[in-house]
Amino acid sequence: MPKMKIKKGDNVVVISGRDKGRRGEVLKVLPQENRVIVQGVHVARRHTRPAMGNPGGIVEKELTIHASNVAHIDPQSDKPTRVGFRTLDGGRKVRVARRSGEVIDK
Repeated sequence: MPKMKIKKGDNVVVISGRDKGRRGEVLKVLPQENRVIVQGVHVARRHTRPAMGNPGGIVEKELTIHASNVAHIDPQSDKPTRVGFRTLDGGRKVRVARRSGEVIDK
């Protein structure tokens, strides 16, 4: 399984495609397909049939986009940035923004 630098809960911006410039939080990461689901980005409308606990109607749902089409938002400058890794004094490996050097991980 490929290692991804994007994790659930990260704030990202779309850098290419139909939704370029849109920002959102990562809801789900699919490392096998190298894709992510971002809140409010690549939204499709599905017509659903009424079922037992579902009234039916038109439902809006976020679809996946490729991980290469999103970039992390730098916590300091609020602009898109690449991600690097750094080991802290305690031996913990954390993700850092390449633009400012700010730690992305909590």
